[in-house]
Amino acid sequence: MSRFWSPVVATLTPYVPGEQPQMQRLVKLNTNESPYGPSPKALTAIQSQTTDDLRLYPDPESKALKAAIAKLHGLEANQVFVGNGSDEVLAHLFLALFKQKQPILFPDITYSFYPVYCKLYEIEYQTMPLGPEFEINTTDYEVPNGGIIFPNPNAPTGRSISRTEIAALLKRNSGSVLVIDEAYVDYGTESSIPLLRGPNCPENLLVVHTLSKSRALAGLRVGFAVGHPDLIAGLERVKDSFNSYPLGRLAQAGAVAAVEDQAYLERTCSKVMQTREQLVEALSALGFDTLPSSANFILTRHPKHGGEKLYQALRERGIIVRHFKTPRIANFLRITIGTDEQTQELLSALQEILN
Repeated sequence: MSRFWSPVVATLTPYVPGEQPQMQRLVKLNTNESPYGPSPKALTAIQSQTTDDLRLYPDPESKALKAAIAKLHGLEANQVFVGNGSDEVLAHLFLALFKQKQPILFPDITYSFYPVYCKLYEIEYQTMPLGPEFEINTTDYEVPNGGIIFPNPNAPTGRSISRTEIAALLKRNSGSVLVIDEAYVDYGTESSIPLLRGPNCPENLLVVHTLSKSRALAGLRVGFAVGHPDLIAGLERVKDSFNSYPLGRLAQAGAVAAVEDQAYLERTCSKVMQTREQLVEALSALGFDTLPSSANFILTRHPKHGGEKLYQALRERGIIVRHFKTPRIANFLRITIGTDEQTQELLSALQEILN
């Protein structure tokens, strides 16, 4: 610990990302990356920007990207905010919207960056327990609060709730901002973005997306939020007080092309969902209990084998999945949906371990 740290630094427990192991032979199913590459159109667009123009600053407003996102979702450009990955978008919105007099609310089992941001920005928060089947009960959030945030589908559970439920919660929670983190929405969950269309756009709904998962651009770092123009203006004020150029030329060009290639997104997501269902069925035959998932991952457990033991046994065989020490899910494994070939390697390894 350095004596020159600011007082808040010593109190932080930083977010721990999924392991990025450097193994020669590896089946990597731990960080929810797409098993398929980005849209070829995105790669072409990125390559087109590797010119002498890289000496120039990029468009600080990312106008072309905002226009592409707005067009895709039936919104106006002033309803779109972009950032260096959805984690940066989340960081800005915690500072811009969640520093309130009352605590913000989020599930007790959810994306572990949320409490990290609260500690960083000294935001009070309260966690709301998931139900007995690890579901989010929106009625639990009908208490005084400074804001609400949760992923839909939730992570690491993969469970989702309907847009109708979110609309009802939004109506009941008119006094603070409701943020829906839709990092995994393209794998079978209803998006809340349609609630933002037209002249009756609610003032207190913000929906966050990333291009790291379904768009297969985790290495490019692009995320966005959509909502009422007043919320977006608040995020822009924070962004321009922090970094006026969060997205470079390559990122903006690749993201525009990826957003416009909806056909590629639908093909790859359909394949992931098909593999997910096959994996769940095969795991069931091996005795695993898997939560219903609308994401590109599953949360599963075996009644006779601890989660950490299975995690280590798979790792010894060059297969990396995610294990959390959180008490309620300590016996679970979170497994990213890979290719059919990776899935077969996983199942063969599990069969060997169980035997």
